[in-house]
Amino acid sequence: MKSFPMFFRTTGRRVVIVGGGEQAAQKARLLLKTDATIVLVADTLDEELTGIVAAGRAVQVRDLYKARFDDAAMAFIATGDVERDTEAHALAKEARCPVNVVDRPDLCDITTPAIVDRDPIVVAIGSEGTAPVLTRDIKTRLETMLPPTLGGLAALAGRLRPAVARNVAPEKRRAFWAWVFKGAPRTEWMRGAEHAAAAAIKAAIAAGGAPEDDGRGQVTLVGAGPGARDLLTLRAVQRLQEADVIFYDRLVEAEVLELARRDAERVFVGKTVGAHAWPQDRINALIVAEALKGKKVVRLKSGDPGVFGRAGEELRAAGEVGVKVEIVPGVTSACAAAAKMGRSLTERGVSDTLILTTGTGCADNPMPDCVRHAGPGTTTAFYMAVGQAPRIVEALLAREMPVGTQLQVGVDVEKPGQKLLRCRLDALVDTLHAHSVTGGALILATWPAQDVVATPKWHSEHSSRVINYYS
Repeated sequence: MKSFPMFFRTTGRRVVIVGGGEQAAQKARLLLKTDATIVLVADTLDEELTGIVAAGRAVQVRDLYKARFDDAAMAFIATGDVERDTEAHALAKEARCPVNVVDRPDLCDITTPAIVDRDPIVVAIGSEGTAPVLTRDIKTRLETMLPPTLGGLAALAGRLRPAVARNVAPEKRRAFWAWVFKGAPRTEWMRGAEHAAAAAIKAAIAAGGAPEDDGRGQVTLVGAGPGARDLLTLRAVQRLQEADVIFYDRLVEAEVLELARRDAERVFVGKTVGAHAWPQDRINALIVAEALKGKKVVRLKSGDPGVFGRAGEELRAAGEVGVKVEIVPGVTSACAAAAKMGRSLTERGVSDTLILTTGTGCADNPMPDCVRHAGPGTTTAFYMAVGQAPRIVEALLAREMPVGTQLQVGVDVEKPGQKLLRCRLDALVDTLHAHSVTGGALILATWPAQDVVATPKWHSEHSSRVINYYS
């Protein structure tokens, strides 16, 4: 390392910023996160800095020689004028004040890192000025890994430390804090149940230590979205980072699994329509068995767990043995396909009803009546329907959907083999055959409210990627 990372205490201290424009404002925004007294040195300030002074969060000094660098914690010089910056730098160095001169690394004692702020938890990322774009990318990744509420839990722990010192024996404190930050309190806190988590922690302090583990873990049904890992929710990424074992299927992309902890066990439970090498009952039993060992189990599902993801069966299996279950929603295929096509699933005057249905059902009802709600003013999204396309076309025509109605097909949306197709209703079967579509596709059928056949208005950004197919 050519620079040693450390944190400066700002309580009761001054930080000097020389400059009154945008560069100075950028530094001021960072310092506003602290409790330092901010001194702005400039004849005139821009509107943002003027507002900071008016709010009492900073003071303005017009004379550079009255800036008092000698008792400042640090100084930032950002006038944009080379001579003025050099003059201010010389004064700061004479006062032995650590200094940063914007865009002049040769004059910098200190550099500003990328910061992930979960006060009082703070993560700083630096590259010694060599790769600021990379540090920002790392910051973005850390932002997704650290829950926004994490700092609140750390702050609560800080307030309760005196009580822990009084009530919890020294030999039990390590286990107590491990329970707080790795066990049930953290889980409850991250779910938004701050009051319940705080009550549990206080009860444990009163009892003299962390409660005995009941041996049960937990199951989280996580929606992996359509494929691209940057479409996962922040909560989904957090649960993957916390998981001890992950059960996933063939529709989950490898790059999504890369977000999990490296030491998490990964179990493939892939299923293919019509060939269930992993029957649902067996998957249910495995999930429950791992949770009963005290593990954090993630069942990673493509799209959203609650949309044709058989979440209900897994919920019941866990509930029967008293295992806690959480559902983390994901971007479902209908929304992902519509977004890639540049269209809306609903539109005033055209379609005010959205129907999510499946062309392939269960053993008791293998061919459900998936068109029963279709009519003027509806958009129907057909999941798992490629194999049933002839039956669906026939049923829609029987309901008097116009033969020329435009359908859209999203194949492997947000995956490397993605295809976006559109065709008339009567050309759907031929379109699927022509493009060798056998699975992993979603069919969208919008029946305009006025019973008028109209070609969808495809956004120009997407038009070159959409394949037209007319009979």
